[in-house]
Amino acid sequence: MRDPRRKAAEIAPFSPPAVSRAASLVRTGGLIVYPTDTVYGLGCDPFDEAAVARLTAVKRRPDKPIPILCASARAAAELVVLAPTAERLAAKHWPGALTIVCAMRRPLPYEVHQGTGTVGVRVPALPLCISLLEECGGWLTGTSANLSGLPSARSADEAASQLGDGPDLILDGGRLAGGESTVVRATGRDVQVLRAGPVRVEEAAGET
Repeated sequence: MRDPRRKAAEIAPFSPPAVSRAASLVRTGGLIVYPTDTVYGLGCDPFDEAAVARLTAVKRRPDKPIPILCASARAAAELVVLAPTAERLAAKHWPGALTIVCAMRRPLPYEVHQGTGTVGVRVPALPLCISLLEECGGWLTGTSANLSGLPSARSADEAASQLGDGPDLILDGGRLAGGESTVVRATGRDVQVLRAGPVRVEEAAGET
């Protein structure tokens, strides 16, 4: 149920013109909500410390790492070190609902990695989302668009209800039927499943 005390952010249809506008906001430090192939994400430039700090304040999530969505496996490889096991997982499951936690290749704000030296990356299986990522430079934070501890938003209205006027723009791609991605750690030869999801644990583990 919408909290009447929270003013909602602007909602626009998820369309190419709105994607260009959203990307422009991200490039200037803005915060957006956008649909993915799983749930709605809360996006900003992952290299922008002020934007990431704003994201954690809006989400009320100060102490958990933030995953990053990437426009391609190549973009992911620019951000993290894809060990051979991670490369095999990516080749089989990207684009798709598998987040792979890898060692960082490039420095990112502390809020993103929380001092772990690793970050979760994923390439989503939604063409217009890929277009958005490309226009944003190849990467967007991919944490779910909800207040920490509450269910992930599967519609623009659910995101607006929880986040109020925190984001600058919410892109409405309809109600999403997916669930959160599977999350695995693959920094070396072994695969550790951190969160079960659409990609079966047996499939992921079998890649080692």
